[in-house]
Amino acid sequence: MKYQILVALMGFCIALTAFQTDPLQESIQRGKKVYQWNCQTCHAQNGQGEPSLFPPLAKSDYLMQDRPRAIKQVLYGARGTMVVNGVTYKGEMLAFNELSDTQIADVLNYVRNSWGNQDLQIITPQDVKSQRR
Repeated sequence: MKYQILVALMGFCIALTAFQTDPLQESIQRGKKVYQWNCQTCHAQNGQGEPSLFPPLAKSDYLMQDRPRAIKQVLYGARGTMVVNGVTYKGEMLAFNELSDTQIADVLNYVRNSWGNQDLQIITPQDVKSQRR
């Protein structure tokens, strides 16, 4: 009888884990849509950017170096010189502060976990809120 209860509990646990979700993966999936609507025009579908015009997000040392800076750049845009993967870019990125904290967190989780980038620490809406003025 104890064995049957143990087997039943194990089956229940296995079934339960199948229904659990990964918050980072969910955020990445939502972020892909935000990226397609707001970022893809300049940074391209594959995150490669446009040489001499728009810096790449793919395998981007600049993007991955500083999480708060990445959040602020989506919120407030960027202007001036930036060096990405050893290449200097001069230009302007528009601000996307009309996006919600969740949308910004999602798009950053997407780009920081795509095209050769990997950041398994999720950016949360609270992280974004803390960077808003």
